[in-house]
Amino acid sequence: MGGWAIAVHGGAGVDPNLPLQRQEDAKKLLTRCLNIGVSALQANLSALDVVELVVRELETDPIFNSGRGSALTERGTVEMEASIMDGPKRRCGAVSGISTVKNPVSLARLIMEKSPHSYLAFDGAEAFARQQGLELVDNSYFVTDENVGMLKLAKEAKTILFDYRVPTDTCSAGAGSMVMNGLPISIYAPETVGCVVVDKEGRCAAATSTGGLMNKMNGRIGDSPLIGSGTYACELCAVSCTGEGEAIIRSTLARDVAAVMEYKGLSLQKAIDYVIKERLDEGMAGLIAVSNNGEVGYGFNTTGMFRGCATEDGFMEVGIWE
Repeated sequence: MGGWAIAVHGGAGVDPNLPLQRQEDAKKLLTRCLNIGVSALQANLSALDVVELVVRELETDPIFNSGRGSALTERGTVEMEASIMDGPKRRCGAVSGISTVKNPVSLARLIMEKSPHSYLAFDGAEAFARQQGLELVDNSYFVTDENVGMLKLAKEAKTILFDYRVPTDTCSAGAGSMVMNGLPISIYAPETVGCVVVDKEGRCAAATSTGGLMNKMNGRIGDSPLIGSGTYACELCAVSCTGEGEAIIRSTLARDVAAVMEYKGLSLQKAIDYVIKERLDEGMAGLIAVSNNGEVGYGFNTTGMFRGCATEDGFMEVGIWE
């Protein structure tokens, strides 16, 4: 085994004019999460425990689009999604339409471990959370003043905003126009969060969490809770994706990394490069991944991706741009 490794992301597609202070705030959060993960791995926590721990931290901080600070639906409410997967036995849990659970990733894990199912959504998922005694909060806990303002902007523009934190003048100018499922939208820069880990035993795990799109239709489900699309882990590797959810779903992007490693014999980074180039068609996305021998890698075809990684040999890196 090559030792443990961890990677985190805060979303692919970053406004090139993002203020420097916000860039620094994002990198500080990623660094803090890496340090939390590294300490847990040094204390011999399992890969599964570490990905949950790190994503909970990301969900609690409003900088990225998950948990507190999640994007708002067209009704001004929050509907969150998350998934988690344990590589050795390919166990998984996922949730959608969560509006009161403080840490959706922990609900996803409980679904995996304490229910006969792999995926619960909306009222059923909320009821299960109450049964399991998870911490619940009012939906207003997740709503920030900044997001309320950006929802207003999205409604005025009659569009879905992928990056609801870009400067107002950029949004109103319609910069970064693209098409999603054949329909025009204006800004591309989602801020889903995710973590992948391989522990010292070579066990891989992945977790992903998001609030989705600003001004999305109520009931919209993206790639983050879909096993094989936004999240995947097996004996070989673990993957967490971010970006244009509909494109990630069509390409089953996370699973494809594992598939080309298994069937084409590619290394982790070559597999990542292959799926980013060959599987997204015209979609925009990024991903992070680790392999069971301690490799760590990432790839994206967007303008930047918030990401960081660390390995047992002391390497640590946090970045946004190429």
